[in-house]
Amino acid sequence: MSLAPFPVITALFMAVFLAALEQLSSRRRILDILSLLTALAVAAVDFLLLDGSLSGTDVYWFGDWTPMGRFPAGIAFVIDPASAGLALLSALLTVAALLFSWHHFHAVRTYYHTLMLLFLASLQGFALTGDLFNMFVFFELMGVAAYALTGYKIEESGPLEGALNFAVMNSVAGFMVLLGIALLYAETGGLNLAWAGAVLSGKPPGPAVSAAFILLAIGFLTKGAVLPFHFWLPDAHSVAPTPASVLFSGIMVQLGLYAVARIYWVVFSATLDAEALRGIFLGIGVATALTGGVMACLQRHLKRLLAYSTVSHSGLMLAGIALLDPRALGGTLLYIVGHGCVKGALFIATGVLVYHHRSVDEKHLRGRCRRLRWTGVLFCLAGLALSGLPPFGTWAGKGIIEETASQLGYHFLPPLLSVCAALSAGAVLRAAGGIFFGLGHPDVITSTAPATGEEAPETDHSRGPTPRIMLVPLVLLLLASLAVGALLRVQQVAELAAARFVDRTGYHALVLEGRRTPVHQPAPPARPGMAPALAATIAALAVAAFFLAPGPLQGRTREGVKALLSGPVALLRRLHSGYIGDYVTWFVCGTGILMVLAQLCF
Repeated sequence: MSLAPFPVITALFMAVFLAALEQLSSRRRILDILSLLTALAVAAVDFLLLDGSLSGTDVYWFGDWTPMGRFPAGIAFVIDPASAGLALLSALLTVAALLFSWHHFHAVRTYYHTLMLLFLASLQGFALTGDLFNMFVFFELMGVAAYALTGYKIEESGPLEGALNFAVMNSVAGFMVLLGIALLYAETGGLNLAWAGAVLSGKPPGPAVSAAFILLAIGFLTKGAVLPFHFWLPDAHSVAPTPASVLFSGIMVQLGLYAVARIYWVVFSATLDAEALRGIFLGIGVATALTGGVMACLQRHLKRLLAYSTVSHSGLMLAGIALLDPRALGGTLLYIVGHGCVKGALFIATGVLVYHHRSVDEKHLRGRCRRLRWTGVLFCLAGLALSGLPPFGTWAGKGIIEETASQLGYHFLPPLLSVCAALSAGAVLRAAGGIFFGLGHPDVITSTAPATGEEAPETDHSRGPTPRIMLVPLVLLLLASLAVGALLRVQQVAELAAARFVDRTGYHALVLEGRRTPVHQPAPPARPGMAPALAATIAALAVAAFFLAPGPLQGRTREGVKALLSGPVALLRRLHSGYIGDYVTWFVCGTGILMVLAQLCF
């Protein structure tokens, strides 16, 4: 019997079970234990699925509705190393978030655990499905759980506003996905990814096919927080409970990018102009990475700072996908896992600050966390990892992307990506220097966020030692990112996953005919160079030092740079206004531009 449906079924069953037992609200530890055991069980099944997929992709048909002839009448889960690996990452991050929740919340009812498990089920289904409409269903289920988690502190206006912005933007994105599905169904007569790809294979792309791809891409890029569809993410992060933020930045955003890559290679890669698409996506990726990095440096609200860092790294991941190369895709998969673990660790460290001080305001916390030595060390280490410090997973993934870009002739890309990584990592290190070591002057930091960063209703105010169970997931996530970069076997698995991922004909033959075809085995992996990574880390330290260094000369230098960049910075601030009407306007503009480019280029 196949294990493929069990991750979704297990998480959904326990979510419904907990929702039905409101009386368990008074038995907090039972809720914690049941939820944690469920997430661990899902992670164990995902690991078995990943291990099995290394020897061959598995297809599971619900209800045994296998293709009739070649037409797929049923719904399939397709378990390959990429989908199983991302499902495993989502389960492990959920385990980390639930472990951290053990002492984080002041009070919690069954709804929190129900929503976390519902979110886990949707992440699992989205990663594993091979059906486009099924992907849309899990996209919407993911959104419903995420909106509710964002607005969990319903008695406050901030979480409700953040949840509303999140819901409006992602609901519009869902509408785009649905329109794209309708156009694709009209062209192919089916919703299975393999069937749609087989029908379109070799055909010139008509206006409907080009529009279908762009609409689907816009919907999923919105979930991926890519410019100009990213505005919802900082608003959601700044008010969502810390454990939810671990999943938002650690895996949800990345799954949006995964969906774009999946539909391109399985459905559209044989019909769209690859060079045109590469140019469009590279431009969007670089613009996203730069915008996110600059905006991260302008924040004093730690959760917003980390959210903009996620936007920046999302652009870097999109650039890796945009190269449309198997080795670059393998590097992107490595980067997704390494970044997800590091970003999860950073949000947990931020949650520790909330636990002790009920604040995420960098100015308010400056110098007040010196006694949190281990948290400070781990926070700094995670900040360095964001820059691509060897041997973290971010180093391995980013290095492979940059080397592939140079081999393909895109020599401008590696230094640009290093600058973007240095900006976001430098912002994190600046925050660490001020909060844990009292460095810098509080007036150096300027922000587009509200002056307050209070988080009082979320936690008990504590001046005691940090509970060890809150630090366990922080340490484990950083160790996981180290393992991703240090172990050559992980890189081998990532490159094998990428080779399977881009094998369109093999995917079609397996899903539609049950026939396995030989897959081109990637060459033995070569480790990326360390010199560019160390240069990016030094640049990140320089960014942090720019903000923190004392003395009149440094102060005059900062003022000169501020004056030089005042125009672009003011423009970025105006664009990130916080008004949902502005966000929708930019969404419409981005949609229009991409639709025009698609009709001109494809």
